[in-house]
Amino acid sequence: MNLTGAGLLPERPERSAPAPNGVTGVGVVVLDPAGRVLLGQGHDGRWELPGGKVDPGESFEDAAVRELAEETGLAVGAAAVRVVAVLMDGVRGVTRISAAAVTESAGEPVVREPDKIRRWQWTEPGAIPGELFAPSAAVLRAWNPGLRLPRVAAHCYPVA
Repeated sequence: MNLTGAGLLPERPERSAPAPNGVTGVGVVVLDPAGRVLLGQGHDGRWELPGGKVDPGESFEDAAVRELAEETGLAVGAAAVRVVAVLMDGVRGVTRISAAAVTESAGEPVVREPDKIRRWQWTEPGAIPGELFAPSAAVLRAWNPGLRLPRVAAHCYPVA
C-alpha cells in the first residue's frame, strides 16, 4: 500500500480538478414590516423570489445582499440576512445547492432586470400563488413548511 503525507493515499489526477457539475445559489424571502413576502413575476407568468447564483468565494449572506440589490434595488446588510436551510436538488443532471435566506426590508422594489422580471409585488404568505419557479417554492417551504405550495423534489437541510 503506497501512502503519502500523513498516511493518506495520493489524490487521483482526475479528482484533483473535477469538471464543474453543480450550481450554488441563494433564494431570498424578503419580508416587509407587515409580514408580506416579495415576489417577482417572470415573463412566463411564474412567480419567484429574488436570488441567484453565488459567486466564487462569496457567502450565502453576501450573495443574498448582492442579488437583492441587483434585482430590486433594495439594500440590506449581510448581518440582516439569516440562512434557514440549505436545499439540494438535481435538474437536468446538474446538482443545485441553494441557501434559503430570510431578511426584512421596508423599501419599495424596482424592476432592475426587466429581461427577467415583469414586476415585483408584496404578497401575504397565505396568498402566494401556486405558479412558482420550483427553487422559489422549495425556499418558501423551507422558510414556512405550513404554506400550501407545490411540492418540489429537493432535499431540505434546516439550519439550526
